[in-house]
Amino acid sequence: MLKRRKNETAKNSGWASAKTLSEALPFIQRYSGKTVVIKFGGNAFGDVKRRGGSESDRPGNIKRRGGSESDRPGNIKRRGGIESDRPGNIQTDADLTRAFANDVVLLKQFGVRPVIVHGGGPQIGSMLKRLGIKSEFKDGLRGSDLETVEVAEMVLSGAVNKSLVAAINQAGGRAVGLSGRDAGLIRATKLRDDLGFAGKPNKIDTSVLDVLASADPGFIPVVSPISSGEGGEILNVNADTAAGVLAGALGAERLMLLTDIEGVMDADGNLLTSLSPEHVSALIKDGTAKGGMIPKLQTAIEACKSGVGAVVILDGRRSHGLLVELFTDPGAGTLIS
Repeated sequence: MLKRRKNETAKNSGWASAKTLSEALPFIQRYSGKTVVIKFGGNAFGDVKRRGGSESDRPGNIKRRGGSESDRPGNIKRRGGIESDRPGNIQTDADLTRAFANDVVLLKQFGVRPVIVHGGGPQIGSMLKRLGIKSEFKDGLRGSDLETVEVAEMVLSGAVNKSLVAAINQAGGRAVGLSGRDAGLIRATKLRDDLGFAGKPNKIDTSVLDVLASADPGFIPVVSPISSGEGGEILNVNADTAAGVLAGALGAERLMLLTDIEGVMDADGNLLTSLSPEHVSALIKDGTAKGGMIPKLQTAIEACKSGVGAVVILDGRRSHGLLVELFTDPGAGTLIS
């Protein structure tokens, strides 16, 4: 049963919260009924993290303040992102996962259609270490022999997927766990000979996601990127890549890539708050983008080409980053469109 707290002074009362909700109204109207694909990375909910706490034609014609102007319809503009984490504010993986789950359920309540794609690189690495299995990264991608990809499926489609489903359900949502292998959601081919059972998507069938979304009151799909090859073999698709192709196939308004840094950085380590696909290509070409950021940026370029409204790379270690990005004027991280 709800209990009313004692009346507080105007400074500390719920009036400020009510004002924030009112200011969010045009953003809520903008995204209501739209699909938002969210990649929740293993780096966003590993161990201990620092805490921070095509444009729609709906009313409001929302713009981001400051930053470089996008050339997409609606003229999205962006101001300098969110403030860096303050030293000493730490949050456990359970806290972050719980906060993320609450935010996803809130999006659903606002009429947004969230689709979650998760990674789990650190969790796979930890299990491989426990089992004494070595694996290597090349160009930000994990090479996978048969033994490694079987561990990846166990971790991603098992422990990680079900823990995230449980967290969303505990927050009041109706989450359903899937992998790319279910209902032919993602078919893949081997990415490169030197990466073994690492895969790249070549066929997407969103039928199962469409059924889940059309149910009343609707389900929240939580997708592991483990996929099937043409012969039924297990292929480990990079989670950023899987999120990108699903966002394109679903005609998503936004693709949100949550990671363990604030966003895309320039050569001096400064946050870039707004980029075009051409600028992104240049960052990859000149070596400014390195390691795991490369597949994220490649995903962003392909997603924009496939019709996704915009891609945002943001810090998953900070609570409520999704809400800051979607429902406030400053936004969070790096907007690519």
